[in-house]
Amino acid sequence: MLYKTRGLVLNTINYNDKYVLAQVFTESFGRVTYMVSKARGKSSKVPKSLFSPLAILDMEVEHQASRDIQRIREARADMYLYDISGDLSKTSMAFFLSEFLTRVLKDTNDSRILFSFLEQSVQILEMTDKSISNFHLVFMLKLSHFLGFYPNLEEYRENSMFDMMNGEFVLYQPLHKHFLNRTDSRSLSLLARISYENMHHFVFSRQDRINIINKVLEYYRLHLYDFPGLKSLDVLHELF
Repeated sequence: MLYKTRGLVLNTINYNDKYVLAQVFTESFGRVTYMVSKARGKSSKVPKSLFSPLAILDMEVEHQASRDIQRIREARADMYLYDISGDLSKTSMAFFLSEFLTRVLKDTNDSRILFSFLEQSVQILEMTDKSISNFHLVFMLKLSHFLGFYPNLEEYRENSMFDMMNGEFVLYQPLHKHFLNRTDSRSLSLLARISYENMHHFVFSRQDRINIINKVLEYYRLHLYDFPGLKSLDVLHELF
């Protein structure tokens, strides 16, 4: 059966000489794997060139729940990512976010709400002319809300420590090893006030930003099954 849906491209991998497999987070069906032809030509209704990281597409698709791999009948760009494809910092950010999303997005019952957040985030990344050095911090924190383990960063008190298992600040050292020291906890507490609108006002040293990102990723690993290291993270550390 044919459906119309929008989707955000996560990644593509080679399948064989003729096809690639595209991982796409769709508005209607959540995460879906589609088979895409490598064939080039103006007549193609599903150009492979559309499937760049974080591209947002309008698609007409076949969808059968019994299939592991679905097919796309037609696809076109819903918005053109000129800045993301042409600016090295934004391109690198897009590759990191696409790898990150590939690792953390599984099946979800709220695909429309989550898709709206993802679409809005891509639009902001594309359109902003301010610093994006903190963009991935805002993105990862906001996304954790949709995944069900958003940390309580509002209740910080001086000298408290962040309990990563329970997602909250505590005054005494937890009995487990998954907590932040007082210095890192204070840095993390600043993220309670950060947003896409004000992210360029927050100034972290390179090392502080690396520490915060690594701790946020550790927090994800504690709350998600099978979340390996990210290859694109080193590039971001070099740029920001």
